[in-house]
Amino acid sequence: MPIYAYKCESCGLTKDVLQKISDAPLTDCPACGQSSFRKQLTAAGFQLKGSGWYATDFKGGSSSAAVPAEAKADSKPSDTAASPAKSDAAPAAAAGGCGASCACH
Repeated sequence: MPIYAYKCESCGLTKDVLQKISDAPLTDCPACGQSSFRKQLTAAGFQLKGSGWYATDFKGGSSSAAVPAEAKADSKPSDTAASPAKSDAAPAAAAGGCGASCACH
């Protein structure tokens, strides 16, 4: 169950309340009885532990360590991969296979 931070706008009382997500928000202040008890927007706190992705990829701050060597090699454009596709498409059009309006030209 989450812990919600509440603050009374009338008397200034602050209180942390353990509630279910489905519970209705509290409105009445336990100290002054006014209906000005409101939820506050707070940052969630969490801790990363272990040897997971944070410790191995981002903790050191080095961007080159985060990308493996295989991924760098695959991301480079290759002229040899583009040439066979173009050379295969030209004979098909010359032979009258698919025509000039197809997606392969």
